[in-house]
Amino acid sequence: MHARYVRDLQEIDETQVALAGGKGAHLGALSRIDGVRVPAGFCVTTDAFRRVVERAPLLDGLLDRLSRLGPDDREGLRTLSAEICRAVEAVAVPDDVAEAITGALARSGAHDAYAVRSSATAEDLPTASFAGQQDSYLNVVGPAEVLRHVGRCWASLFTERAVAYRRHHGIDHRAVRMAVVVQRMALPDAAGVLFTADPVTGDRRTATVDAGLGLGEALVSGLVDPDVFTVRDDRVVAETIAVKPRALRPLPGGGTREEEVDARRRERPALTHEQVVRLVRLGRRIEAHFGRPQDIEWCLVDDDFRIVQSRPITTLFPVPEADDTDPHVYVSVGHQQMMTDAMKPLGYSMWQLTAMVPMHEAGGRLFVDVTRRLASPASRAALLDAVGKGDPLIRDALETVLDRGDLVPSLPDEAPAGPAPVPGAAPAPIDADPAIVTALVERSRASVAALERDVRTRSGPELFDFLLEAFEEHRRVLADPLSFRALMAGMEATWWLNDKLLAWLGEKNAADALTLSAPGNVTSEMGLALLDVADAIRPHPEVVAFLERVEDDDFPDGLAKLPGGAGARDAVEAYLDRYGMRCVGEIDITRPRWRERPAALVPAILDNVRNFGPGAAERRFRKGLEEAREKERDVLTRLRALPDGERKAAETKRMIDRVRTFAGYREYPKYGIVSRYAVYKRALMEEAGRLVRAGVLAEAEDVFFLTFQEFHEAVRTGRVEEGLVRRREEEFRAYCALTPPRVLTSDGEALDGAYRRDDVPDGALAGLPVSAGTVEGRARVVLDMEDADLEAGDILVTAFTDPSWSPVFVGIAGLVTEVGGLMTHGAVIAREYGLPAVVGVAGATRLIEDGRRIRVHGTDGYVELLS
Repeated sequence: MHARYVRDLQEIDETQVALAGGKGAHLGALSRIDGVRVPAGFCVTTDAFRRVVERAPLLDGLLDRLSRLGPDDREGLRTLSAEICRAVEAVAVPDDVAEAITGALARSGAHDAYAVRSSATAEDLPTASFAGQQDSYLNVVGPAEVLRHVGRCWASLFTERAVAYRRHHGIDHRAVRMAVVVQRMALPDAAGVLFTADPVTGDRRTATVDAGLGLGEALVSGLVDPDVFTVRDDRVVAETIAVKPRALRPLPGGGTREEEVDARRRERPALTHEQVVRLVRLGRRIEAHFGRPQDIEWCLVDDDFRIVQSRPITTLFPVPEADDTDPHVYVSVGHQQMMTDAMKPLGYSMWQLTAMVPMHEAGGRLFVDVTRRLASPASRAALLDAVGKGDPLIRDALETVLDRGDLVPSLPDEAPAGPAPVPGAAPAPIDADPAIVTALVERSRASVAALERDVRTRSGPELFDFLLEAFEEHRRVLADPLSFRALMAGMEATWWLNDKLLAWLGEKNAADALTLSAPGNVTSEMGLALLDVADAIRPHPEVVAFLERVEDDDFPDGLAKLPGGAGARDAVEAYLDRYGMRCVGEIDITRPRWRERPAALVPAILDNVRNFGPGAAERRFRKGLEEAREKERDVLTRLRALPDGERKAAETKRMIDRVRTFAGYREYPKYGIVSRYAVYKRALMEEAGRLVRAGVLAEAEDVFFLTFQEFHEAVRTGRVEEGLVRRREEEFRAYCALTPPRVLTSDGEALDGAYRRDDVPDGALAGLPVSAGTVEGRARVVLDMEDADLEAGDILVTAFTDPSWSPVFVGIAGLVTEVGGLMTHGAVIAREYGLPAVVGVAGATRLIEDGRRIRVHGTDGYVELLS
């Protein structure tokens, strides 16, 4: 009977989290690793905790109240957590549980000192460490005190910090159980923490050791500063030795106290280099056992290391899997696609299958391996120039890797593999003929129409075979040489104009004004078209009132029942017919499209109703067109007044014609991609529905957590691996909390680059200038387009903007984003709308408070915080 309540650590391994909690399971596993010494002890199992919970009659009601708390109700959380802790602590330890614990103590030495430590089932997980969220107690002496502290550990499952942590990670409070680890107390000379990967840079080859004198709790609590040792390749490569005036020591009768350290010992390192290297080797053995970098708590007793805890480091960004052990350097795809959120498996696997270059997944994001391009001098220069034009932070991060010289091999000069545009080269030899763009658009439309026609008759495994062929056509359309030349003609003309007009006239970013209201830009047209939708709604107060209450996605059907609602519904439906395949994060096919969730557009529609008058779309386009023409006349007039002015003006005129002809086409290939994605998704969701009806999946959207290949196999076999969907859901939640780096190495080092500038005023935030002008206004920090509540003159501050954000652009005065480059979608549309914009501003959504006045310097690339 007692075996239900107490298990020796030697009887437990990492598969028994449900019984022993995360800490207990890991300690049991550690005790089985050859050469790893773990202080002896036992685990009070979750079955004992369940007995206690059964005796707390108020607990159910308190947990119900906790589940109803609003996300921002901190006071309610604090009050309820305290009540729940008191309710659990008030329960007497059941007799049979107490007997099991005291019996285990008798077998190991009832009056010895013990560490009594919480071990929750949602703790030390691969996706959430819960470090420090529950309570532990050191140097507990005597059976009565051990029992009392076991009860305190049970109650600590509901401390305010633990409850808040679970809420943040989406973990159900009722699903968590508490075990308690009771171990013989180690009386260390030194103690601390070992990270088997650098917790700051993510470098897996570099380990960090924090060490102090006495008990490690002094370091964990911040009572003293640690010695810090950095170890790489079995060698201490850096160290910082702290002064140690105090140490935490155990008291003979139980408990701990601060003691002064002998003056002769205060400035000496807590560990020798030999001990540090030995500890790191031990850590590598533990890391190998668990298969991922570890955060390890250790004690040094008589020159012998004891391991008292090991948990995964959950803050590290994962490393892409490689087929070899060679070093690799990866560049983020999301930073170029303006979508750095985590993608679900179906989303990233389909982007891999339809992409033009091989892509590697890590942390729900995609990366391109650029190692070979960096290794060859010619391709290296082309790559650095290309990424530098788009995102100087990526270039800086790559140059940081190159400067170290330890990751990228040196290869003989060779031609780069695949097309790689070289910014600054002569513009592609293509005429500024609008018929070229018309023909390209028609080709894309015809390809999508053929896909829609041919996919209708496919189902089951045949559908997946057909889609694999469709992906080949998808890539063929993207690789169309004429399309590539048109894209490059527009981009290179932009670069040419900016470079030459800066040199000749001293104007920065002159192309921005010259591309206002460029024709044929499907993304900017999408924003203006929503102004026309507002025109159909604004005259009808009952329709406006109805939309202000909308929560369901079937609202278009309800419009027709209102006075003036039929026209409003027709306008919304026409907009969805043209743009309903789009959405925020549209490169992830699992994201709900506007056609699936039209309510996502309602906030932008209402903003347009409130902030604009009738005919705003036409007026805005005409105004931009007139400004562009006036800018062209001004530039050409001033050029003709220069030496050799007629030649300079003629060349500039050709480039203006070229950029206005092809700049709009820059947005069409992405529109074609998402149009095809909408067709793929409809067909795939029909197959998902069949799997649900067959009992293979619980919900159709479960397929989002399968890769395309796994989805194909599920349709073929009628089976999905048990527990796979749930595991993927947990992984996805964890990935959402991670910030992807711009550059990632195979050693796990995450690099984001830095601006090497001295022209930014003190206190201002540096970024990349992508749309000229200066504007001052109220910052509105918006992380989800559906939450946007904007007024005329507001400056949008957000993490990234893909094409789906263009409906919001029509109502703002400026733009600041954390991610972006000169030719990314948000920058292109900001220029077309004449919005001063600065992108690539690190931490913008954190450093700029919502509602604060800011000044955006879109020409010089920085943001001032005013008040």
